[in-house]
Amino acid sequence: MSIPVIASLLLLLLLAASSSSPAAAARPGGGPYTHIRFYMHETVSGRDATLLRSVQSPLGGDSMFGSVNVLDNELRDGPDRSCSRLLARLQGLFVGAGLVSPPGLMSSLNVVFTAGKLRGSTLALLGPVLDFEAPVERALVGGTGVFRMARGYSIMTSVGNYTMSGAVVLVDRIDLFVKIPRWATIMESLEEDSSSESLFED
Repeated sequence: MSIPVIASLLLLLLLAASSSSPAAAARPGGGPYTHIRFYMHETVSGRDATLLRSVQSPLGGDSMFGSVNVLDNELRDGPDRSCSRLLARLQGLFVGAGLVSPPGLMSSLNVVFTAGKLRGSTLALLGPVLDFEAPVERALVGGTGVFRMARGYSIMTSVGNYTMSGAVVLVDRIDLFVKIPRWATIMESLEEDSSSESLFED
């Protein structure tokens, strides 16, 4: 077989590998990832606010650079609070880390599961918020409990808002795509199937 033919075959193999493997890995719900969906309810006003600014920017005025915000939001299985279950909480902080406009925020968040077989387990999310109007993607960099050594990513998309006791509540959909070592073995130890919904049953 001539050298040009061998080179052509190698190029075809490389193109096939680059076009198939990453796409399969990144496809939501596909490949080795488990898809978990939450709806985050964030109260941004009133005495029961779940998002608070704990440190003002030292630059003063409307600057966000150097500011610190903390949050403890409910994660439910639906956008309607009146008919949805509380499954977990999203706890963490946002730091104003950008001088440009719009200002960038650095977020460090933990998903703390509070229901079913996942109660007490956590997932750690890390990433910037560069556009307040667009979906926010974060890296899933680890976890504890059932999700020890987890990897993956999350997408947060705005859904809408409502008022409760005079306070404004923002609703965002959070889609987690999670991969952990030996997921099937862990599922067997929980005596559940691989669907995410069953994990929240006691």
